[in-house]
Formats: sequence, structure tokens, C-alpha cells
Amino acid sequence: MTQQGVRWSADQVLALAPDASSRKAGSKLGAAGPWSEAGSCDEGTVWGLCKGSGSKPYQTVVDIADAAGPAYKCSCPSRKFPCKHALGLLLLWAGGDGVVTSAQPPDWAGEWIEGRRKRATEKRAAGAAGSSSGSGDPEAARRRAERRAERVTAGATELEQRLTDLVRGGLAGAEQAGYGLWEETAARMVDAQASGLAARVRELGAVPASGPGWPVRLLEECALLHLLDQGWLRREQLPEGLAATVRSRIGLSASPDGPPVRDRWLVLAQYDTADARLTTRRIWLYGAESTRTVLLLSYGAAGRAPELALPVGLALDAEVAAYPGAGQLRAALGEQFAPPVPATSRPPGVTPAQAADRYGTALRDDPWLDSVPVTLDRVVPTPDGDSWQLADADGDQALPLTPAARSRPGLWRLVALSGGAPVKVFGECGHRGFTPLTAWPEGPGEAVRLC
Repeated sequence: MTQQGVRWSADQVLALAPDASSRKAGSKLGAAGPWSEAGSCDEGTVWGLCKGSGSKPYQTVVDIADAAGPAYKCSCPSRKFPCKHALGLLLLWAGGDGVVTSAQPPDWAGEWIEGRRKRATEKRAAGAAGSSSGSGDPEAARRRAERRAERVTAGATELEQRLTDLVRGGLAGAEQAGYGLWEETAARMVDAQASGLAARVRELGAVPASGPGWPVRLLEECALLHLLDQGWLRREQLPEGLAATVRSRIGLSASPDGPPVRDRWLVLAQYDTADARLTTRRIWLYGAESTRTVLLLSYGAAGRAPELALPVGLALDAEVAAYPGAGQLRAALGEQFAPPVPATSRPPGVTPAQAADRYGTALRDDPWLDSVPVTLDRVVPTPDGDSWQLADADGDQALPLTPAARSRPGLWRLVALSGGAPVKVFGECGHRGFTPLTAWPEGPGEAVRLC
């Protein structure tokens, strides 16, 4: 880690926290008081002993050089990853005040790191051997895929009939039936192994309670769901790229099929969304040389943070491979050639008008796309009646913020960063407006996380 030259900032460390309480508790442990024998080595490891309530201090070690993001080990009983001790240790290291010294790791830390590196090497070797020799019985895999396709087709056909009944009976019936109608339909789609259809059906259940104008919104969402159904039922007639997009939207899993692209990837944003079943982490990367923007997805069981963590403001020399589908931005993180380092560049930006055009163009390849990643250049957050917008500092165009963005604390960090001056903002632009995720001041300065 001394090879990195510059340590992480406190904001980058706290971005790893699984929740607000962990950030608060970790911040309290970011001082030298409770720590002893804290050290680090060039291989990307930080360790230390943290005094707790028991007689023995907690043994805490963090592997920052892990290709999938930092990995953690602590002897405390916490089930959060990272725990408050790991966060505190990283904050202590990030402070760079000499408390964490360069040294050889103690046995308890070295054994864990050695074991992790050995397992990673064996996994890569097994993956290479599997890809060269093939895995499983291809004929059996083909039969399983056919059986699942038949179940999905049956589910899509049933959903088409339910949508037809809804439109024929009138949308008012959806309000009277309540959420139970949609939950029962979603359960049927789960039985059909069409998780994408199930998720969209559940979203329909909240529309009748979304305020004035809900019938129009419900009809629009039903139309998109009908289009997805028809795309699946007629997938043989679609171009391969669009057919792959339909399969992805339906919920069929796929493996990355694009050639690996090595680049210096800037971490633009990282944020989590959660429901009762799953926590989904979205990480946006921008390739400094390829000029590509890609999305990494990582999942964790309900109440647990996903393992992959890449703090905003870092850059990593790594390979990514794209998933199939026309206009799809999802990619898988491959081999990482060096530990992440603080980014020294920013992505290029566009105007609000160009951002709207980019979303419209993307809809041709993926009609179900909610938003596209966009970096806006020289925009100013300004009030617009009861809401907010990002106005072009050099023109007369503006993008409204989404309702969700207007209710987040990040809006006020963005306003404070701007102070009425232009800023660069990365976020997601869609039919509901723009959601800011990260911002940079016009002059020198670090990225400010807004989500």
C-alpha cells in the first residue's frame, strides 16, 4: 500500500460501511486510542488490535488488494461486513499520522492473508481448467434450458391474459382490488421462473396509491410489461442483441460474453437498494482509455452488505467483460492488476440537452430502460418551484431532479458544493428526471459522494 503513494480519504473508507450506524461507530474507532500493534505492508494489508469490552483485544485485518474489493477479518462477534473495527482501522490508516507503521504482518494476520491468496489462485486455476475442458453435460444443460423456457412461456402467456382482463374491466378495478392482486400474480411469475416479470408486477401494485394521475402511469407500465411479454413470446423473430436484452429483462441469467477490456477504471458511484429479500449494490465505472461506462452488480442477502466494494474516487487497473444484450451496460469485474489508487482524472461531461438525447437513443435498444449513466458538465443546482433542477450554466436547458433525489441528503451536499457556481455531476438520467450520484467542484477537488 505504500506503493500507492496516496492513502484513501475518510469518505472513501466510510463509503464501505453497510449502514449509517456502522459509519458512526467506525468513525469513533478511527483514532489511535483503542489500537495497538497497527501495521501495514506493501502487499495491500492493514492489521491491528482493537481494545474492546473483553479481556482480549479484537484482531482486525483488511486486505485492500483483493480484486473484488476490500476483504475483512475480525475476531469480534459482529455479523456486519465490514464491522466497525475494520472501518476504524482503515480510518486510522487513511489518516496517515504514523500510527499505522510499515511492518511484517503478525502470524494471525499473515495466515489469513496467505490463505485468501492461495484460495484465489486455486479458484482462478479451476476456472481456467473448467473453461478449457467444458463443464457438465451440454445436452443436459440444453434440456434444462428448454424446460425453463417452457415455464417462462406459460407464465408470460398467463400474464398477458391478466393484463387483458385488467384493461377490459377498467383500471379502477386495480385500485379496488388492492395490492393482493399484484402479489398473487407476481407469485405466479416466480413459479414460472420469470423473476424479471415478477419484479415488474410487484411495482405495478404500488402505482394506484402513488397519487393523482396514477391511471396514466399504470397504463404506461402495463404497456411496457405487455411489450416485454410479447418480446419473449416472439423472441425468435428479434435481432440477437434485442433478444438477449429481453431474456435479461425476463430474468434469465447469462454469463459475460464480451472480450475482456483492460483499462484504468474510475469508480464513479456506488449505492445500495434493498428489499425484504435482497440487497443490490450498483457500482458505475468509467474507462479512461476506452471511454466506456459499465455497471457492476453485486448482491447480498437481506440485512447483509454485498461483498464487492469500490469506494468512489478511486481508479483501478483491471479487466471487465460485458454481458450480452443490445445497449446493455452491465459487466463483470475480471482480473485486477494493482490495488485501487486515488483517481487523478474525471469523466468528460455533456449538456442537459445532450443527456436527454442520450437516454432517448438508448431506448431504441432497450425500451424498458429506466435511465442511463450521464456526466453533466457545468451545471448549477437551482430551485424550480417546489422541486430542484440542474441548469446548464452556459445555456437555457435544465434537467429536473427525480422525486427520490429531492428527498435525499445528497441534494444539500450538492447545493453546498456548488454555492451557485457550476459543478460537474455524474448520475442517472431517465424519464423521471436526473438522479445525482457524485459531484466535483469546477476547480481542483475530490469527488463528493451524493448517495
